[in-house]
Amino acid sequence: MPCEATKYLTEALQAVSEAALEDMIENIIDAVEKQPLSCNMIEKSTVEAAVLECSQSLDETIVHIFNIIGAFDIPHYIYNSERKKFLPLSMTSHPAPNVFGSAKDKAELFRERYVILQQRTHRHELFTPSAIGTHPDESQSKFQLKTIETLLGNSARVGEVIVLGMITQLKEGKFFLEDPTGVVQLDLSEAQFHSGLYTESCFVLTEGWYEDGIFHVSAFGFPPTEPSATTRAYYGNTNFFGGPSSTSVKASAKLKQLEEENEDAMFVFLSDVWLDQVEVLEKLRIMFSGYSSMPPTCFFFCGNFSSAPYGKNQIQSLKGSLKALADIICEYPSIHQSSRFVFVPGPEDPGPSCILPRPPLTENITEEFREQVPFSVFTTNPCRVQYCTQEIIIFREDLVNKMCRNCVRFPSSSLDIPNHFVKTILSQGHLTPLPLYVSPVYWAYDYTLRTYPLPDVIVFADKYDPFTVTNTDCLCMNPGSFPRSGFSFKVFYPSNKTVEDSKLQSL
Repeated sequence: MPCEATKYLTEALQAVSEAALEDMIENIIDAVEKQPLSCNMIEKSTVEAAVLECSQSLDETIVHIFNIIGAFDIPHYIYNSERKKFLPLSMTSHPAPNVFGSAKDKAELFRERYVILQQRTHRHELFTPSAIGTHPDESQSKFQLKTIETLLGNSARVGEVIVLGMITQLKEGKFFLEDPTGVVQLDLSEAQFHSGLYTESCFVLTEGWYEDGIFHVSAFGFPPTEPSATTRAYYGNTNFFGGPSSTSVKASAKLKQLEEENEDAMFVFLSDVWLDQVEVLEKLRIMFSGYSSMPPTCFFFCGNFSSAPYGKNQIQSLKGSLKALADIICEYPSIHQSSRFVFVPGPEDPGPSCILPRPPLTENITEEFREQVPFSVFTTNPCRVQYCTQEIIIFREDLVNKMCRNCVRFPSSSLDIPNHFVKTILSQGHLTPLPLYVSPVYWAYDYTLRTYPLPDVIVFADKYDPFTVTNTDCLCMNPGSFPRSGFSFKVFYPSNKTVEDSKLQSL
């Protein structure tokens, strides 16, 4: 190595601490080895490029540690059946999304949901074709998906078949199954329902036989779920989730190490934070007091932020309530300086009706609060959180009761509703698998409600009783309504992915 290069490297390494020196040297060697060398000597320009790459990598790691991603910033990927891969919107003929969607957007909404579930189901071991030379017993345990078009094209009886389609009610009291190839009427008189909440607009695997224009259903099941690791094995390091990283953060060993080392990281989730109620503010003061010696990484406050809509006075009332909360936070300097505060609006907070995704609270409401509490973010509903390699979705909607009310047939085991609910959401790959008249969605932004690939954590901020359910390596929790559940909330520790049920005792 020439003297110039040696001198530059020595100066560059002087600023590095002893603890990090060995790692830095190894990273520089790796960066040098990647570069094409013009001669057998390592030039100064080569060393400069290597040091620059390592310093940028460190800066990128810091940027990628913690990010709040609004719904309107989520990347839109569309599955291409011919190339069998997901393509970003910019590489397709689809127009840019617009809240004033066209009729085509509404049709594409359901088609995209179907295609995602179809490609996932085809990959499942029960639906993959048997390899040549496979034992006959193993071949018989395989299933083949049919389309509705294949049923409608037969005048004779078609024996046991499985069809992937969407449940619809095109006529009062009569259910139909729909896919991109056609629609067929269903006979549910003998149907057995596997676990889950089967509502209209859900996609189901329907088993049965077809005769005289009617599909006689013997069993309903949901498309099989797929762990995130399996999805990523097929689609590489594509960043479906969003955030500043150009690739999926799952692949970053450095972020994984930071995640495991930071054992004190703690996320606190509360829902229905009624800031207009004196008792709620007092409970928050007690909570901040308890956490002041060890401030959480972030408090996630989900709406509604008022106990009742106040009409034309609601905005002014909410501004006053947020000012009261800011004053309480400022009473505890350790929390004010160390913790972040993220606010997710509820269905009754000021904003453009209840259509999803919902924009954040407007700046004129939050301006004073943000001045007092700089480490605060007012985001969309739903929103996404990327912490090191972990991906978290937060959704404030009273969804459990909606899905129960709209079930085609209510489950016999009503005690197990959280498990039924979580299985339904994960298998559908979507946060609101309900008819659009029950849960309205901006047609062109329906992709922002996807849960595919599965995240690490989904927080359902629902007024239903608190629960914690893990399914397909995805941790799903509901903190419950803070005032209605006796001031209970959830605490999540990312380093070991554990959830702690917490509750503020009455005085």
